Amino acid sequence: MFGNPSYPTYQVFLAAAIAGVLTAFLMTPFIKLMRHEGVGQQIRADGPQRHLIKQGTPTMGGVVFLLAVLITCFLQASWTVDLTLAVIATYLTGSLGLLDDIESVAHKRSLGLTPSQKMIGLILISVVFGVLAVSLCGIRPTVEFPGGFTIDLGVLTTTFTVMGTIFYVPWLYIFFVFLLMAGLSNAVNLTDGLDGLAGGCTLVVMMAMAMVAFRYNEVNLAVFAASIAGALVGFLWHNCYPASIFMGDTGSLALGAAFAALAVLTKTEVTSLLMGGLFICEALSVIIQVISFKATGKRVFLMAPIHHHFEKKGWSETKVVIRFWIVSAAFAALGFALYFQLS
Repeated sequence: MFGNPSYPTYQVFLAAAIAGVLTAFLMTPFIKLMRHEGVGQQIRADGPQRHLIKQGTPTMGGVVFLLAVLITCFLQASWTVDLTLAVIATYLTGSLGLLDDIESVAHKRSLGLTPSQKMIGLILISVVFGVLAVSLCGIRPTVEFPGGFTIDLGVLTTTFTVMGTIFYVPWLYIFFVFLLMAGLSNAVNLTDGLDGLAGGCTLVVMMAMAMVAFRYNEVNLAVFAASIAGALVGFLWHNCYPASIFMGDTGSLALGAAFAALAVLTKTEVTSLLMGGLFICEALSVIIQVISFKATGKRVFLMAPIHHHFEKKGWSETKVVIRFWIVSAAFAALGFALYFQLS
């Protein structure tokens, strides 16, 4: 481990720096490899017309920054059960996204795996993660709101024993964990529609989650969150407008899963929804658009997700991205302030 564990703040900041440098340097040869192999992003035909020039831009950049995060965790963290669970959930979801990206590239279309295939994968990952978090990490099967109000979701619990270890399956809480993990994974995925948008928004959220984990006395989880934030800084060097590479579903699904895993393991499930408020708005805009069109035949937004709505209104891509970064930072700061005030 680099640095002195007696100074955990230094340890966390160093993790962010290591992940950022690794990502920035490793991304260059990865981009060259993707271009040489002709592995490029497929742009949706019904999207903004000015996005069509992005057709063929190298994708799957999430592979690089996830590798950098993993290397950083090996260098800077102790592999506790909590960290191991968070990493496994993140990388399994990232692997699901990688399959989706490979399917998309292989068939030269903007859609990869079917929604049902993705959902089955997310169900399996979130259920196993939830059971192990409760059984091995002692996570309470409750949903805790600011102000002390708590909902007990452990009232319907099944237990079973494997090799002398008792496992608990609080069905209602497991369903809640699934909604959280699947919801945030898809929300970040929907946000990943403009150069630098998802990366920058997730960066500020992960900085807030690193501080939450640190205050929760989970330094290793803080290292994990900080390394993701640092890796995204290195990624944005190549992903800022005009992007040289996209993160793909490999990156976006993994980032959402990491966010959800950190929220569960630090018992900030509700507060995290406020921290990730920008992602929630993006997902809600799609839901509202679909419901409105099916019910009335009319669209609420010029185009969904909502970042495309503002593009249609004439905002430049960079203006949308920077303003959404600001909104995301405001949500993250508000959520952290609320957590800090009531913890």
